[in-house]
Amino acid sequence: MGENDTLDEWAAWLLHRRDGDDPEQRQKDLELLLPLRQRVLDNAQIVPGEIVLDVGAGDGLIAFGALDRVGVEGRVIVSDVSDDLLSHTRSLATELGVEGRMSFVRAAAEDLSTIADASVDVVTTRSVLIYVDDKAAAFRAFHRVLKAGGRLSIFEPIINYFPVSPDEFWGFDAGAVRDLVAKVWEHEGWVESSFASDPMMNFTEKDLARCAEDAGFREVHVELRVDVEPGTSVVDWERMLNTSPNPKAHTVGEALRAALTDEELARFEKQVRPLADAGRGTLRSAFAYLRAIKT
Repeated sequence: MGENDTLDEWAAWLLHRRDGDDPEQRQKDLELLLPLRQRVLDNAQIVPGEIVLDVGAGDGLIAFGALDRVGVEGRVIVSDVSDDLLSHTRSLATELGVEGRMSFVRAAAEDLSTIADASVDVVTTRSVLIYVDDKAAAFRAFHRVLKAGGRLSIFEPIINYFPVSPDEFWGFDAGAVRDLVAKVWEHEGWVESSFASDPMMNFTEKDLARCAEDAGFREVHVELRVDVEPGTSVVDWERMLNTSPNPKAHTVGEALRAALTDEELARFEKQVRPLADAGRGTLRSAFAYLRAIKT
């Protein structure tokens, strides 16, 4: 039994399935993630000596960046629903010699009951609320744990901004095999009829703003950034097959092999592989940055 078989779905994805354990794919992902981390931290306006709570910290991307900003007198609280990821980030903190400036708490974004009222200066999250059914409860929890004058800084992808089309697969032109793409989407449950009940798909930046205000934040700022540009998020066809877009999804290879016959898969590969190997795709992204202050 390999490590992936013993980890929970969140840790297995973040530590392995997101990039297929491939160093080049991991580096490509990191190049896309680092600007997002920078923006979340900048929006948080962290100053030395403060206490930052990173909700849904995952592998610590935001948390370790926040640690640099709070300085030696400050602290970062790492919270996550995954014991495996908490163990991973604690191990990293120990290796870096900063464990004494961090604490690790198992908690869901919508239930931060283990965190005291008005006990932190900043709350950060990145790509967390897309997995939370009760987003309003999460915002109420964020508001409760913040001190007066505390700041909330959030990044969330708005996945439903671009309509799902069988003419495109991972940003590559798939018009010639749109019938096969439709079969893959249906097999994976990626159909419009399910979107209303899918927490990844049933919200927009407007909902985030409303939830923040309803939770009690009286100063709320939301910026939607939409980009369409040439490029791809994967290194090549083989790397794409071994990657998974989120913790709830199969890898691309698993989905294709389950949804298509061998003959169909060969036809699909003939169309998409040359484009993936050449990096001839379109990168589409819609991101919401929310910052709010508890007055």
